[in-house]
Amino acid sequence: MKDRPIWITLLGNMTKATGLAAWQTGRLFRKAAAAALESVQEVLRAEVKKGNGRLVQDFLANKALPAARALLLERMAARLLVRIGLRGALASSVVGWILPFVVEQLVKVAQRTGILDKLRAHPTVADTLTRLDELKRAAWKTLVPDAGSGAEVLPDDAEGPRLLS
Repeated sequence: MKDRPIWITLLGNMTKATGLAAWQTGRLFRKAAAAALESVQEVLRAEVKKGNGRLVQDFLANKALPAARALLLERMAARLLVRIGLRGALASSVVGWILPFVVEQLVKVAQRTGILDKLRAHPTVADTLTRLDELKRAAWKTLVPDAGSGAEVLPDDAEGPRLLS
């Protein structure tokens, strides 16, 4: 139990407090993750449009200065608070666990997919905005792999379909 991420415990406590069934928590997680991802994207796109593309690159590479990173995260949290429509301690709690999780996944996806290299290679505003959209789609697939379908890739299916003979 000690190696369980804290956000799972928080989600479990919130669902118990609100009386939600297990299948409803997935829907709520997807909704919170989508709102957080949209808030992050909104802030990053605004920075690119202001001419701070290098700051966005550093943020996604996890190399931004602590003050700049804190400012971006503060803006993201403020936008997320407005998006989720909750108030008080519950809103702060939701933002406190979903935003770091989404930002961490976004940074991992940016590093893993090579989008950072593409951002550095073509630093125009239009291209950077296009790459941010690509990053958002890739991060969403990581956050919500099957979007509720329940589909799984079995170890035997990893090679692709086989014909029966």
